[in-house]
Amino acid sequence: MAVKIDKKITAYKLVTDEDKAQAAEAKENTKIVQLGEPLDRPEKITGSTYKVKTPVTEHALYITINDVVMNEGTPQEHRRPFEIFINSKNMDHFQWIVALTRVMSAVFRKGGDVTFLVEELKSVFEPSGGYYKRGGKFVPSLVAEIGEVVEKHLQEIGMLKKPGLDEHQQKLVDEKKAEYLEKHANSGEEMNDEGFPKGASLCKKCNTKASIIMDGCLTCLNCGESKCG
Repeated sequence: MAVKIDKKITAYKLVTDEDKAQAAEAKENTKIVQLGEPLDRPEKITGSTYKVKTPVTEHALYITINDVVMNEGTPQEHRRPFEIFINSKNMDHFQWIVALTRVMSAVFRKGGDVTFLVEELKSVFEPSGGYYKRGGKFVPSLVAEIGEVVEKHLQEIGMLKKPGLDEHQQKLVDEKKAEYLEKHANSGEEMNDEGFPKGASLCKKCNTKASIIMDGCLTCLNCGESKCG
């Protein structure tokens, strides 16, 4: 199509192949790059279901996390979460649980690093206070317990490293626990289901009621945390 030029031409420049290549490269560099490609749902999917019974719900929660296998048949084969469902006979929390699982499933399918969800969920505190699980571990909220289940699952499939003491630390904790139990065996002191004294205080590191005064120092019989270093 012809274009009429009304103004006087004062200068001009021919566009070379090099100019076109530079313009194309600049356009390529300005493209939005996604951190991870959205995952497609395969025909067959596998997962795990975890039962959670808490004192704040009348009925147990059944948390199902389904995984998708990435790079199947290659040395880089691994599993990653794809979707999450939570079922229960208790309908009190139905609305927010459905909303939470849908958002989490969307994050899983988006790809990329999803391990940040664990800390986000575990940092949620119930305004009226949390509760203690069997064995004396404190949980700040029902949402935090869901986060612990997600953490456990990610550890099982290798996306998170399992926490724990090394051989020497575990040996020291076992020795401290055996020493304490030997001293108090004849005193009739009661123990909880996890084998810790019922009068133990809450350990701020592992959130377990297992901290006792030993040798004048507050020491956790579960994780070995000590105020004396």
